[in-house]
Amino acid sequence: MTLLALMRQGGIISQLVALLLLAMSVASWVVILWKGWLLHRAKGDVARSIAAFWQSSSVEVAREKVGAFDREALVLPLVAATSIKGDGTLASAGDSAQRLTRVLRDALHAVLHKLQFGQVLLATVGSTAPFVGLLGTVWGIYHALTAMATAGQVTIDKVSGPVGEALIMTAAGLVVAIPAVLAYNVFGRSIGRIEADLEGFARDLRELLARKD
Repeated sequence: MTLLALMRQGGIISQLVALLLLAMSVASWVVILWKGWLLHRAKGDVARSIAAFWQSSSVEVAREKVGAFDREALVLPLVAATSIKGDGTLASAGDSAQRLTRVLRDALHAVLHKLQFGQVLLATVGSTAPFVGLLGTVWGIYHALTAMATAGQVTIDKVSGPVGEALIMTAAGLVVAIPAVLAYNVFGRSIGRIEADLEGFARDLRELLARKD
């Protein structure tokens, strides 16, 4: 029996479970490929951008150099945030050190949000896909046993086929979940390293500009 025939035999519930697993798999792989590409570029860009900043003669020159290396715009927002001028609002109240801390914190949070984007989806798929597949298995077994019970005599050979085919849904749930879990863990480590570099740069940048003021 093919998978398509199994879905038709299982009814609407099995079909919905299969479509949900397919959607979860497609969504997770889109995030995996996109984040893998982003983090691969970001890892080198952040290091080169920070090095270019400290090798510059001024913040203005550094902004131009960083823009040439920072393809994912992870370091440049921190540098650009330091040039925001006061506009007479409460946001510009207080001394320069406080304003500098606030704008750097906000810029850092925005950058980290960009890095963390998609992690929730991977965690959700990794934790729920096995149970979604198990739901499809339970329903498929129930549906198969009900159909055979109404058909009359039930033997092992008649039970083993439909039940074994229903277990495919559990395997499908694991196939969807495992890549998502692995990617979540690998990306989490990479994001942690980049986050530490950005936080250290923001702290050093604040000290530099606060001392200059």
